[in-house]
Amino acid sequence: MNSTINKNVHILGRILLAVIFVMAAIGKIKDPTGTIGYMQSVGLPAILLWPTIALELLGGIAIVVGYKTQLAAFALAAFTIVAAVVFHRNFADQMQMIMFLKDVSITGGLLLLASSGATACSMDSCKKS
Repeated sequence: MNSTINKNVHILGRILLAVIFVMAAIGKIKDPTGTIGYMQSVGLPAILLWPTIALELLGGIAIVVGYKTQLAAFALAAFTIVAAVVFHRNFADQMQMIMFLKDVSITGGLLLLASSGATACSMDSCKKS
């Protein structure tokens, strides 16, 4: 791929990976009570709500702008695989299996991003220059 297309693909890829986390954080901020109820339904304490929001929102933004990309991608990958196991382990329910596989796929994309580190048009790549 030529460098201009590659740069644009990197930016688009980071945005597409991050949007689910930013939107999830906004949803949790809008309905903390509902989110706490859902978390408690699987045995998680309510105190995890705000750290979860912070990780999703700040990690998602970090991925978009390319700030500490490897750290943010690893943190979100670990979070996503744990969320898959905790929230979507009922494989008898096809929708839960699809949600589990979605989380596994997102984790794969995040691990690829973590392994590549700073990509085009990122704060990380500007610091290296």
